[in-house]
Amino acid sequence: MDKNLLKKLEASIEGELLVDDLSTRLYATDASVYRKIPKAVVYPRTKGDIKKLVVFANEQKVGLIPRTAGTSLAGQCVGDGIVVDVSKHFTKVIHLDVDKKQVRVQPGVIRDELNQYLAPRGLFFGPNTSTSNRCMIGGMVGNNSSGTTSIQYGVTRDKVVALQTILSDGSEVEFKSLSKKDFEQKTSLNSLEGLVYKSIHKELSNNIIKENIVKEFPKPEIHRRNTGYAVDELLKNNVFGAVDKEINVCDLLSGSEGTLAFTTEITLQLNDLPPKLSAMVVTHYKTLEDCLSDVVPVMKHSLHTCEMMDKVILDCTKNNRAQLANRFFVEGDPAGLLMLEVKADSEEELQKQLDELLKSIHASGLSYANPILKGVDINKAIELRKAGLGLLGNMVGDRKAVACIEDTAVALEDLKDFIGEFSQIMKGYNQQAVYYAHAGAGELHLRPILNLKKREDVGLFRDITTDVAKLTKKYRGSFSGEHGDGIVRAEFIPLMIGEENYELLKRIKSYFDPNNIFNPGKIVDAFPMDESLRYEVDRREPTIDTLMNFSDSEGILKAAEKCNGSGDCRKTHHMPGAMCPSYHATKNEKDTTRGRANALREFLTNSEKENKFNQPELKEVFDLCLSCKACSSECPSNVDVATLKAEFLYQYQEANGYSFRSKLFAHNTKINKANSKIAGLVNAVFKSKGIGTLIKKASGIAIERTLPNVSSFDFDKYLEKSNNQSNKLNYKIILYIDEFTKYMDVDLGRDAIEVLVKLGYDVELFYAESGRTYLSKGFLKQAKKLAKENVIKLKSFAEKGYSIVGLEPSAILTFRDEYKRLVDDTENVDLIASHSFLIEEFLASEIKKGSITSEHMSKEARTIKIHNHCHQKALSDQKVTFDMLNLPDNYSVSIISSGCCGMAGSFGYEKEHYAVSMQVGELKLFPSIRKSDDNVTIAANGTSCRHQIYDGTKRKALHPITIFNEALL
Repeated sequence: MDKNLLKKLEASIEGELLVDDLSTRLYATDASVYRKIPKAVVYPRTKGDIKKLVVFANEQKVGLIPRTAGTSLAGQCVGDGIVVDVSKHFTKVIHLDVDKKQVRVQPGVIRDELNQYLAPRGLFFGPNTSTSNRCMIGGMVGNNSSGTTSIQYGVTRDKVVALQTILSDGSEVEFKSLSKKDFEQKTSLNSLEGLVYKSIHKELSNNIIKENIVKEFPKPEIHRRNTGYAVDELLKNNVFGAVDKEINVCDLLSGSEGTLAFTTEITLQLNDLPPKLSAMVVTHYKTLEDCLSDVVPVMKHSLHTCEMMDKVILDCTKNNRAQLANRFFVEGDPAGLLMLEVKADSEEELQKQLDELLKSIHASGLSYANPILKGVDINKAIELRKAGLGLLGNMVGDRKAVACIEDTAVALEDLKDFIGEFSQIMKGYNQQAVYYAHAGAGELHLRPILNLKKREDVGLFRDITTDVAKLTKKYRGSFSGEHGDGIVRAEFIPLMIGEENYELLKRIKSYFDPNNIFNPGKIVDAFPMDESLRYEVDRREPTIDTLMNFSDSEGILKAAEKCNGSGDCRKTHHMPGAMCPSYHATKNEKDTTRGRANALREFLTNSEKENKFNQPELKEVFDLCLSCKACSSECPSNVDVATLKAEFLYQYQEANGYSFRSKLFAHNTKINKANSKIAGLVNAVFKSKGIGTLIKKASGIAIERTLPNVSSFDFDKYLEKSNNQSNKLNYKIILYIDEFTKYMDVDLGRDAIEVLVKLGYDVELFYAESGRTYLSKGFLKQAKKLAKENVIKLKSFAEKGYSIVGLEPSAILTFRDEYKRLVDDTENVDLIASHSFLIEEFLASEIKKGSITSEHMSKEARTIKIHNHCHQKALSDQKVTFDMLNLPDNYSVSIISSGCCGMAGSFGYEKEHYAVSMQVGELKLFPSIRKSDDNVTIAANGTSCRHQIYDGTKRKALHPITIFNEALL
């Protein structure tokens, strides 16, 4: 496309229009297996922008691909036209009518955030997808999403009251319920809106067409039906004589995947909040057949959840840091589970429902275990189920569970037989299928495991999809239950509903969109399902050498390819967790884990350069990564962008050189060592407005920052003095004095020595630079050298079974994380990792064993709020800090739901990153601290965190060991 035309378009709109290589490649994929590079990406700010895009699309014969969070599994958000991303600016809740229980929102409103807004009013929006913490209402309408709650609350189509849209001629039209008289008046309008109503009336008044729809469309009792346009739903109104219900064209637009109109506002019908009390029975089965056989009898009860997970999914959760703890209820090694939830407003009613459900379960006798969950344990089980989709992407290698037949829905009475025949089809292809999802709705997400880089498996991709489509048709099921047709299933719509009905859909599309500008290639005139795949078929795999070891993913490229696009990283700061802090601040796709992984995959795969990392686009995409490591645990596929960034920085700087500032930060320990000899003078200079400011400017440091003090302290002498005052236990501890503790945070080292010696531990000090500053700036050769030296020194401690205890999370946790990629001696690295602990971990374990009790502690009252370091959240557990500080009887302790503080080592000091750094802090952490009374103690175990808290709030945060020492008698 002519770039001048795009520039002219950009000048005419208020939003942003991007045509650069990075942006278009970031939007070339969604959560599907497809890849199409768009001509441009637009973030519209107003309806006027969208109208101008519609005019442009008609003039230039280019498609508009609507997009919100981009979590679509079927390729709905992929196209070679202009991607119109409304997730950034169309995010307002416009109006709430509590009396009508209706809310009007823009399409970029996130489902879970909407429910957070509605909860205080006693209302909620029922449909609940597994992506609910980042999926948006516009996408839910486009796909007619359902989720775990559909058996009680219906699907999105059931909840859509009205849609404010822009039609293909640029006119703004609201679709809503109409009486028969109002509908007839609409048909007389001399406009595109009138033509739409007139055409629908003409088509669906034809008895032959109606008979064909009734005969060929999926069974009406299947409430998850997304095959093509929902013309069968449009028959259910008084215009066409079916029932006493007003006609609403929103029924047709819901599930239309943005192919008929561009939606700008959505009015939803809400429900009262569900009953407060709930219980979940998790039935365990030795065979899938037994599991499926129980679905029909249990669904006779008023269940709020009836979800299934199979062994493949359950096994995936064993290797996921975030989900491992959520497996607590799994007994033995089941072939399948059913999660059955009942709700009530009273304990008596809940117990009654539970007893009746258990009676049915015991009567069938098919399950071997039936644990009952309540309270937060239910949420943990649901999170485990919701993580299923992303966890499938964590398979090592090129064989993946491929979304193609994962959305079949059949009537409940057909489910067991359907699965039986499905299993036979899969056996015929020598396939191990994956079974999980919404058993109570007759829908299982069934996935073959294929390598779509290989032509043979691409052939299987088509063959398996075709055979399952035919099977679904046999049972008059819906080939698309809730994930939409997109690219992967649209080609099969004629088979599913018959050629005559398919021709009807094509005519309907032409009435709405005669120039085919809205999301072309979806639903009608579909793109081929086995073309435009994410990976080139039978490609020659790029050879990419790295300094760090990525063999656990079969190389760095496949480490990036683990991202399947599920978009967990697009949750905002309103949700629990820390991934991705820079995205929380900017709302830019390039600042997500998905964006960074996709960019790395794109440029490593397609670059012709000898050093494939030498790409300015990659420098841009990693620029705002804070290396918080939240993605390493919160991403279901464990895509560790912090590690990918370290390798990228090394490779890029090897080609382009290392800047003065990077050298300054990387070699910070050497500088601190020299400065510590004249600490008083250095600290005075740092604090001076004149020279201090000049130093910051010369170093590229934000002038708003306070520079940390340096110190000099003789820890050996202090330990010797302390040992003379205490009796030792026969329990030796290696206290790791890291580079930050030794030269900046000496008080922490002193406090740790006092605590351990007072408690009677035999303390030996170990001094070493962890390599964190080198890792953060991509100086991997230096980090590798240090790691190898430290492993040699630490080996003897670990072999003797000594605990190696550290104070700074980013330093001690390198022993458990990055050293595994830097040092070839994996056996000893693993040994050292298993003996390395945060001091909170060590003390919490001793408290649990009873070695330390509250008798050792002060009885004074104190209120403490904890902000934990991101690396602790990702690689350890926040609870250990809570348990340690909660030991004194009169201490009131809470953990701030703070995400990342925003400092991230040197990141927040760098002048170009200062604004984003502070913006991240302002999202959650700073407001929480400012709301705290002055007598509340703020605990933060990261040196960067404490400096950020001071710069952002002027409150001094204390390391937990300091607080513990002050409480220790």
